[in-house]
Formats: sequence, C-alpha cells, structure tokens
Amino acid sequence: MRLLTLNCHSWQEEQQLDKLNQIVTHIIQQDYDVIALQEVSQLMDTPILYDNIREDNFVYLIQQALRKQGLDYSFVWDFSHIGYDAYEEGLALLTKHPIIKSDSYYISRSQDTMDWKSRKIVRATIDVNGTHITFNSCHLGWWEDAEEPFSEQFNHLIARMDPLEWTLFLGDFNNDALERGTGYDYMVQRGLHDVFLLAQQTVGVETVEGKIDGWEENQHGLRLDLVLSNRKIDVDRVGVVFDGVLAPVVSDHFGVEVDISIQKEPI
Repeated sequence: MRLLTLNCHSWQEEQQLDKLNQIVTHIIQQDYDVIALQEVSQLMDTPILYDNIREDNFVYLIQQALRKQGLDYSFVWDFSHIGYDAYEEGLALLTKHPIIKSDSYYISRSQDTMDWKSRKIVRATIDVNGTHITFNSCHLGWWEDAEEPFSEQFNHLIARMDPLEWTLFLGDFNNDALERGTGYDYMVQRGLHDVFLLAQQTVGVETVEGKIDGWEENQHGLRLDLVLSNRKIDVDRVGVVFDGVLAPVVSDHFGVEVDISIQKEPI
C-alpha cells in the first residue's frame, strides 16, 4: 500500500494550476492507494457543483484531471474555516479504493467557520485490497497556543479512534518531530507509532524549510508532516517528496510518501 500526505497550500501558491498538474502527474507515476491533503480550498463564491463542492475545489480538480487520464479516484472533503477572507479551507482524502464510510468532525474549541483556528478532521474507512483501514486527514494547531491548545485537539482526535480498528493519521501536525517535549512527544507517548521510525528505508527528513505561515520566525528545517499509526506495522519505506528532488516543489510544505506491507495482519 502506497500513501501520500501533502499540505498542498492550494490557491495560495503562485502558478497553482501548473503545480496542480505536477501533483496529478506524480500521483499517476506513483500510483498511490490513498492520499491525504490539507489546506484544500475553494473560493467562497464560486458555483456549487454538488453537496458542498464548488467548481474550483482543489481536490475535485485533481480528481477530474486523473479521470481524464483514465484513473478512477474518489474523494471526501470538508472545510473547517474561512481562510484569507476568501476561501473555504478544508481537508481531503483521495483514493482509488472503495470508501466504506466517511465523516468529518471538529477537534478545536472553536467551531466557527470564520475563525481561522477552527480545526476539523476528515475521516474515511477504506477497503484496501480486502483490508479495512480508517484514514484521517489532519491539520492541527500549535503546542503553545493558549486559545487552541494542541494537546486538547489531539485528545479530541484520539477519542474518536476505535482501538479495535487499524487507524492511520496523516497530515500537518504543526509540531516539529525533531523537537523534544512538545506535541510530537505528546502523541507518541499516548500510543501512536510514527511510521518514519518503523521504516526499513527513509529518504529525507524535514518537510518545511524556513519561514511559512504559522512559523514566521523559523530558520531551520522542520518535520511537521507525519503519518502515524495506532498499531505497530511493517513499513518498507518513507520518503519526502515534492521537495525539488523527488518531484517539483508545489507548496510551502513538502509531501511524505509511505510504503506499507499489509499482506499480513498488523502486529
């Protein structure tokens, strides 16, 4: 099973249509089973196509571009807040496998869509070649945020998990895995396994370089984008992508791809 997580930064990027096509090309080349995307936006005032999906929805456009190439991917998307006073900013899961069930839910104190700190999770249980796995596309807040504490958001996230189901959490956790005593340690001390540490092979480490929104004072590499599992599993490889080496840079975050062996039940 091959996975990808990417904070795609959506319409905040320059030359975004070119970058969208680069994302599509890479998906085709790598044949991902499940893709988790964050900061997946649509303008507030473009026409609705169906449900809450507007015609410029970023993951919808990816799906349609894949369909033109003969690839049948489905997706779930929901938005958590208004971004930059113009966009409905949300999260998505995109997959070529059957979606058994899906939902979305807030993990933040605020559930006000006008509050940019409102945080929602998009979740789907997917049948990957006969194995049912629950995937969560995640975009959490910051460890030291007094208004929206990371620990509280994570507690809400983990409370939704069924311990009997194999569950994966993919996304931008806004906590540096290279820093001790903050959000990353909080998560792994509560039973989640970082697939990076389980991998037989790793390529690259940091997923953010320098200053980005929310990390305006940053001057070094950060590993903010993670894939976490509630079970210890067999991981063949974890690699940083969309870093200018393994695929072009398409966002202010690099992506992370993961190869997991699911021929047998997770340990």
